[in-house]
Amino acid sequence: MNATTYGLDVAKSVFQMYWVEAETGEILNRRFGRDELIRFLAQRPAGRVGLEACGSAHWWARKIKMLGHDVVLLHAKFIRPFVQTNKTDASDARAIWTAVQQPGMRTVAAKSEEQQTMLSLHRIRSLLVKFRTMQVNQLRGLLYEFGASFRTGRVAGLAEIRARMTELEEALPGAMMS
Repeated sequence: MNATTYGLDVAKSVFQMYWVEAETGEILNRRFGRDELIRFLAQRPAGRVGLEACGSAHWWARKIKMLGHDVVLLHAKFIRPFVQTNKTDASDARAIWTAVQQPGMRTVAAKSEEQQTMLSLHRIRSLLVKFRTMQVNQLRGLLYEFGASFRTGRVAGLAEIRARMTELEEALPGAMMS
């Protein structure tokens, strides 16, 4: 007997699952709460669960694998063609169920907790670098509005600003220096 295939549309608090019961052929499309979904999958025999690779999908993949199921993550662009009606949680779950069963369907590898941690740290650092660059460019632009021009580049520009602080204190309004 084949393992049951599930299409699971994940969200923050409401989860929609579509599957066909292997024994009866009954088509089911059911809505779950978070804890209810975990309890349900823990009680079911091992099957294949298809998920859209979106926010929290990697956590769900790890959680569902611990319950004994095989998890397949699919990119959203490969699921969209299988949505047959208006986009709803129920139609998305059915589209995921259909897409995961297609031969040759490309999948996304589920990230381990360590991989996800490293990716998170890289994203945080990238945002900090971007924000720092924005601040330096804004400072250079604001000072230019008062006639002060500085070299481009973060290190060179800030070094020149530090070197010319006395000149800036005399040229800029007091409110700009506080």
